[in-house]
Amino acid sequence: MQLKKLASFLVVLVGLVTASVSAFAADAENTMIITLKDGDVTIALRPDLAPKHVAQIKKLVREGAYDNVAFHRVIDGFMAQTGDVKFGNMKKGFNSQAVGTGGSDLPDLPAEFSQSEHYKRGVVGMARSQDPNSANSQFFIMFAPAPPLDGQYTIVGNVVSGMELVDNIKKGDEADNGTVTDPDRMIKVRIAADK
Repeated sequence: MQLKKLASFLVVLVGLVTASVSAFAADAENTMIITLKDGDVTIALRPDLAPKHVAQIKKLVREGAYDNVAFHRVIDGFMAQTGDVKFGNMKKGFNSQAVGTGGSDLPDLPAEFSQSEHYKRGVVGMARSQDPNSANSQFFIMFAPAPPLDGQYTIVGNVVSGMELVDNIKKGDEADNGTVTDPDRMIKVRIAADK
């Protein structure tokens, strides 16, 4: 009997989590769509967790800053990192030596770490240097859970569709910290509310 109660509880819990992520995805103002070589990836942004980071991402999206930016660091079984708008634009100013060290002209952001959310497959987090308050424009999408990142990096969203396309992003050299030669890119990034 206890097992049936536990199973019922888990079904309800999964339903609530799915409903809350779906509710975020249904909010067009906080839905980011990244066009990759194989199609669109839809991300539910989480202003409830990281309002300053989400606002900065949306500002950069609306400026077109993320268009044509490389996935410069991709580690199989871990994550795909992109968003270096200073050195990562593959159509203008791409610098293979500096990509991953830049951000945007906007200021760095104070950490908005979450204790309630966890780094698991499909979670989108902000990249930063050793300084917890150094996130700017770079972000990464998780291929798999990574508990050591919990509470250490700001979570800004969750992939709600197209994760199989993220899986297809060209992987980097594990011996070189995931550096990608001739990387894939975000072709176009937009906010769903912007028609």
